[in-house]
Amino acid sequence: MEERNGSRFAHVTKAHPCFNEKMHDKVGRAHVPIAPKCNIYCNFCTRDINQDENRPGVASCVMNADDAVEHVEEVTKEGPIAVVGVAGPGDSLANEATFEFFEKLDKANPDLIKCMSTNGLLLPDYAEKLAELGVNTVTVTVNAIDPEIAKDIYTFINYKDKVYKGKEAVEILIKNQLEGIEKLANLGVVIKVNSVLIPGLNDEHIVEIAKEVKKRGASLMNVLPLIPLNKMKDFSRPGCAEIEKVRDEVEEILPVFRACTQCRADAYGIPGKKSEDKHLGMTPASHYWYWIIWDLTILFVFSTFFFNIII
Repeated sequence: MEERNGSRFAHVTKAHPCFNEKMHDKVGRAHVPIAPKCNIYCNFCTRDINQDENRPGVASCVMNADDAVEHVEEVTKEGPIAVVGVAGPGDSLANEATFEFFEKLDKANPDLIKCMSTNGLLLPDYAEKLAELGVNTVTVTVNAIDPEIAKDIYTFINYKDKVYKGKEAVEILIKNQLEGIEKLANLGVVIKVNSVLIPGLNDEHIVEIAKEVKKRGASLMNVLPLIPLNKMKDFSRPGCAEIEKVRDEVEEILPVFRACTQCRADAYGIPGKKSEDKHLGMTPASHYWYWIIWDLTILFVFSTFFFNIII
């Protein structure tokens, strides 16, 4: 299995800017915001609809599957988009639109790499369906595999129409995350695991996550700094030295992706180039040029008018 997954990983990284740092400023990705619902409560997460914040869990709107396919058609004409992903603003697998979108995208643009992110709660239930839909890569966020640590990261989960809290909740979540990763990897899907580094809580535990998810078939890890929000707004954001220390430890076990920009659920363009990285809430550059040209035209007309009066 390891050899087979290694071959698929090598193929994906040739064109995926979020799996290969060398491609981060060369090819683009497009996130489609079609998944607003979520089934777990992360203590650091705040989902929102706005045009200002540059972070996960945020989008300027929520699309349906048809609008998302049309959006992909448009952005692939603008630049070298190689990957299309569902990354929220909620959890991909908690929204039926995710499956509808991938089915329609496969018919409209079969050559694009199909990608999605998830908290992993429903991964064992949908692993086979994702493989059948041709999803190439899945990012699973795993912040702890020890329930004693996880219970301080999550408040509750909503699983099979029942709400679970505390240790019972995180035991279900961890079990499903690990089983789902293993099941999906065995089906040939390339897995990246995201772990949010929370100082004083899981900073010394992430290396244990790496060991376990490697056993389950994950190909890559991404260690992200906490963005202090919601119940964790008083936590400190980890510094560069702290993040690099953990990344170095993890890299002894699994390859580490170090160029993540923690982008929005509606981001598109080339993530490694600020001038070519956009989101749906941004005013297009063409809009600004339109008004600049308009202002210059008005200025010219009035200047000519007043000049003629003076003469």
